[in-house]
Amino acid sequence: MRVDAGRDKSSSEAAVDSQSVETATMISIDVGYDAGKKIHGRKRHLSVDLLGLVLRVLVTSASVPERQGAKKVLKRVHDTGTHVKRLNIIWMDGGYRGEEFMRWVMDMFRWIVEIVLRPLEKKGFVHLPKRWVVERTFGWLNWCRRLSKDYERLPETSETFIYIAMIRIMVRRLA
Repeated sequence: MRVDAGRDKSSSEAAVDSQSVETATMISIDVGYDAGKKIHGRKRHLSVDLLGLVLRVLVTSASVPERQGAKKVLKRVHDTGTHVKRLNIIWMDGGYRGEEFMRWVMDMFRWIVEIVLRPLEKKGFVHLPKRWVVERTFGWLNWCRRLSKDYERLPETSETFIYIAMIRIMVRRLA
């Protein structure tokens, strides 16, 4: 974010979500099965600001529950310090519901978790306020051929390639 007309460069809101991706055949480190999506592979937990720019990413086994992965990625976001000093609202989907999780986020970081649910009566695509930003970021990352599947032996390498892809996206915006 740019500092314009007295605006602070730190974001006040963020969105968190996860994406399960298949792994390549020879990958065996931190690989699991996501029963909800029926995918054998890894899960990418992403936190983004409301421009869709990645704050922090965490790659885990696909069997890791969303709330557990969110706790780890939110700790990483908090550890960035002054870059998130104004952060106070985290937008999430229904997979992160639960009073215990929301209380944990409030007690640890003093952030408010807002759950955005898809209306049950609607069929097909539904524009979900604020939370669509993280879905758009996953879409941007899927344009990178190397990220369409997880080919990396180590989860840390996968995280690095996500950061590199995001840097590439931001540099193209500047051009």
